[in-house]
Amino acid sequence: MKVYPPEKIRNVALVGHSGAGKTTLAEALLYRAGTISRLGRVEDGNTVTDFDPEEHERGHSLSLALAPIEWNGYKINVIDTPGFADFVADVYAAIHVADLAVFVVSAVDGVEVGTERAWRIAEELGVPRMIFINKLDKEEASFDRTLDSLQERFGAGIAPIELPIGEKAAFHGVADLFTDKAYVYDSGSAKEVEIPEELEAREHEVHDNLVEGIVVADDDLLERYLEGDVPDAHELEKTMARGVAEASVFPVVCGSATGPIAVDRLADFIVEIGPSPLRRTTMTVTAGGSEVEIDLKADGDPLVQVFKTIADPYVGQISLFRVLSGKVMPEQSLHNQRSNKDEKMSKVASMVGKESVLVDSLPLGDIGAVAKLNDTGTGDTLSVKSQ
Repeated sequence: MKVYPPEKIRNVALVGHSGAGKTTLAEALLYRAGTISRLGRVEDGNTVTDFDPEEHERGHSLSLALAPIEWNGYKINVIDTPGFADFVADVYAAIHVADLAVFVVSAVDGVEVGTERAWRIAEELGVPRMIFINKLDKEEASFDRTLDSLQERFGAGIAPIELPIGEKAAFHGVADLFTDKAYVYDSGSAKEVEIPEELEAREHEVHDNLVEGIVVADDDLLERYLEGDVPDAHELEKTMARGVAEASVFPVVCGSATGPIAVDRLADFIVEIGPSPLRRTTMTVTAGGSEVEIDLKADGDPLVQVFKTIADPYVGQISLFRVLSGKVMPEQSLHNQRSNKDEKMSKVASMVGKESVLVDSLPLGDIGAVAKLNDTGTGDTLSVKSQ
């Protein structure tokens, strides 16, 4: 896999209640990106991120899993998470290392307890949030009911930027509130069309509300808007991106992961308005038994934090980590201050489900994996010995 600079990396945790479709959405993102050639199904036990035999048996995720994709010149590190309360530690770990939490909410079931639990974690950690209303092609699905529930539970920051075209079995596309264009998926891929006549009045109303909600956050845009100069789609996205990074605005998009419908547009929005790892300039980590605030620098000394440890039956212990500073290279030796041991980063990789893809290096903000760290556990940091 190609090495991407920090500004071209997006770390995204898919979170929400069990059954909302997180694993199916991860599969659909992999498919739309061309990483896999056919869609697996949770029911068939052949998805990329549910690879453990017990997950196949139970039919739901038991652990977080990585699924990086390459999308329009960006690398999106997708972290699929379990939805059951028993595995909330993995949800916390995923949100902690993510720069954006995408909440997958079923349009049939609405906001459930797992959604609220993950929201509290993201709120506590100050992590930006986006919402994907899923399963709009299912019977009993309702975009409006789900949106009302989101706004009731999570407040005025909930901002729809898409509307569905069609309902239930007739759902076949979305209207983009930034551009006033529609995208339908009748042929399987997106085709740009005009807003359907029956949706025009509502789309214009919600578009105007969205514009007004965005411009109030920017004095220059507000002044221009009051003088009759409506910002274009690029300016609106740029201003919303600042609100997303500040965790004050929470965009809502919609689609169907099983379709897949509008999953490609979710990926577009992740790279366009989702924050990069450069959003964080400092971080507090535990090193040598005490908490230390560190500067996160692309050209600094390498520093990584292990956020998940996996026991693999073939290669032994695999440590998943985020690069907090500098750049990590294969064969590099780093020091664990907790155990006071040196560890060799022998083969550095990106994990795609259970498969490892070797990489030449991992820069600031990227997420990777390394096998056989003998004295390192989850939560440990590794740095050059002088730190």
